[in-house]
Parts: sequence; C-alpha cells; structure tokens
Amino acid sequence: MSTVTPVSTNPSDRKKVTTLTFRQKKERGEPITMLTAYDYPTALAMDKAGIDAILVGDSLAMVVLGYENTLPVTMEEMLHHARAVARGAQRALLIGDMPFMSYQVSVEEAVRNAGRFLQNAGMLFNSIIITILAINPSRFAWAFPLKRLKSISAMRCRLCTMI
Repeated sequence: MSTVTPVSTNPSDRKKVTTLTFRQKKERGEPITMLTAYDYPTALAMDKAGIDAILVGDSLAMVVLGYENTLPVTMEEMLHHARAVARGAQRALLIGDMPFMSYQVSVEEAVRNAGRFLQNAGMLFNSIIITILAINPSRFAWAFPLKRLKSISAMRCRLCTMI
C-alpha cells in the first residue's frame, strides 16, 4: 500500500496540477481528487483545500440556471462560469464540460469550442466523445468514418500541445 502525500495548507508551497501530476499520482497509487464548481468562491475554497481538479460541469444548467436538463446550456453560459472558476482556482487542474451541440456538428466546431475553453478560462475541455476518442478511437469506428477519426486524433494532438 502506498502512502499518500499530505496536502500543504500554504498555497505558495503547492505547484499547479497538470495532467503529468495525474499520471504521477496514478503511478504512485495516490488518489486524485476532483469536485465540481460553478463560481469563484467555491473554486477558491476547493483550491485552498488542495483539490487536484475542478470541473465546471454542464450540470450547471440544472443546478445553477434552473433548466430541466443540460441540453439548453450554451457555450457562452459555460464560459462565463468557467472564467469565474478560473479566477478562484490557481493550483487545481481546470476542466470544462463542452455543452450539447458544441462538438457534435463537426471536428472543426469541436476544435474551435475546445480552444475557447483554453483561451477564455485556461481549461481543458471535457466531452465524453472526444475523451473516449482520445483514449481509444477504434471503439467508435462504427460512428465515425476513418478519415474523421484521423481528424479527431490530429485535433487532440494540436490541443494537447497548447496545454
């Protein structure tokens, strides 16, 4: 059994969490902590507590905006909340859900909207399809022609080099 490194309570002692941090924690068998936030004060508290990653989920549609489901939330609404969370969290890795129809239309639209998360809030993008395709594109070969899979793979590489 591995030992878990204690979290420093002094924010200046902690380094920015990156995807490399996740890989290293996994290799050491350490837990990775992740919570959802939609606003500045919550993100500030989570960051101070030493949470590794903060997700701005499209669930904000229901939790914050009062929609019946996540379908109506827009990129602009997601980015508004993503920027607020980014202002509060200096250390945690930030991940933003890409809302419905922000990545399904085309690879180009997915790249553009993922780039907006990076540019506007310094966040990695999160969408189930793009994440799964990044890990194992062959799982969705039935849904995407080979040419499109190669485009998505190239898109993933371009975005990852920006991080």
